[in-house]
Amino acid sequence: MTSAASPAPAYRRLSVEERRTQLLRVALSLFAHRAPEEVSLDDVAEAAGVSRPLVYRYFAGGKQELYEAALRSAAHELELCFAEPPVGPPTERLARVLDRYLAFVDGHDTGFSALLQGGSVAETSRTTAIVDEVRRAAAEQILLHLGVPDPGPRLRMMVRTWIAAVEAASLIWLDEDKRPPAPELRAWLVDHLVALLTATAATDEQTAGAVAALLAQERPEGPVGTLARAVVPVVGDAAHLL
Repeated sequence: MTSAASPAPAYRRLSVEERRTQLLRVALSLFAHRAPEEVSLDDVAEAAGVSRPLVYRYFAGGKQELYEAALRSAAHELELCFAEPPVGPPTERLARVLDRYLAFVDGHDTGFSALLQGGSVAETSRTTAIVDEVRRAAAEQILLHLGVPDPGPRLRMMVRTWIAAVEAASLIWLDEDKRPPAPELRAWLVDHLVALLTATAATDEQTAGAVAALLAQERPEGPVGTLARAVVPVVGDAAHLL
């Protein structure tokens, strides 16, 4: 006597929200590693195991609508990278933020490059606005960690300049086959912010106050103390200029 075969699992139709989420997840995976113009709706349909007409049913605007929806999803994920509880020394919080940010860049390499370098056929005023919103959100988070919710023009410009530098460094990092290792890049970016803050504090009273508050929270073995010990011998060589 042969045993009865196990019944096949019952097919479960996905809800509208579940199907849309699935298609977005698949599209985001494809856009992460290929430029938008290299991804077709057929690619998305095949990767999702559905038909092209079904993709159109959920994204009537075609690939452009799907790309923008995937971009918003990625932008939300990227914004979350900058969310960090205000606990502990500010530069150590920043290091954790940058670790998450660089992990995101690493996981979305080609798509990240295409997004920030521009020039894609999928680029529109809407996609540009989505990216700019992430930049503004990142700047606001950095200012909150500096304890300056209402910054003046000099401090705001400095923070936005640093955000732009982080983006540029990320693109160069990808172009250089992700060298140096992410922890080294993260440490350098933290040092870069400290250096910009220090230079701006020399001529801006608000930034000087923010730097004083930051230093009061730092530990000798933390990023600021380590940078100070490395810089002192270099600055000492310029003592004759004082």
